[in-house]
Amino acid sequence: MKHTENIILIGMPGAGKSTVGVVLAKRLGLRFLDADLVIQERSGQLLHELIAARGVEGFLQLENDVLCTLELNGCVLATGGSAAYASEAMAHLRTLGRIVYLKLSCAEVAERLGDLNARGVAMRPGQTLPELYRERVPLYERYAQLTVDCDGKSRRQIVLEIASAVTR
Repeated sequence: MKHTENIILIGMPGAGKSTVGVVLAKRLGLRFLDADLVIQERSGQLLHELIAARGVEGFLQLENDVLCTLELNGCVLATGGSAAYASEAMAHLRTLGRIVYLKLSCAEVAERLGDLNARGVAMRPGQTLPELYRERVPLYERYAQLTVDCDGKSRRQIVLEIASAVTR
């Protein structure tokens, strides 16, 4: 079965957008694209370097600009965790495909993430992970066309759940 609609994965850092995205793309015969890698490639800097150099707001503007230029065809796109702040980009992505929110509890996110700064998570100075989580979840929920609860599920279970929902 050939499925050409694009699938856009959103969710907190550590929710598995990139790892699930690769496996999902293989399963559905689609290309895989990681938005964070596109941003790094276009800017020539790593995410944490961009955030350090431009500040969180500057990074979020760059992320919005890059996402707004993406043209996808038969692709699974893993967005950065902060993509949901970019309403212009999210509106563009919605025209390109189905937005799938990989939902994970704050405790599970904390366990998976480790050092937030080394990872290049867009957080304001002094902001805690629970504060970031409470700020972002309503945004993910607003844009999601499909929500997959990922707590306690294997990558394979999550991929099967998404694949089954998008190929109906």
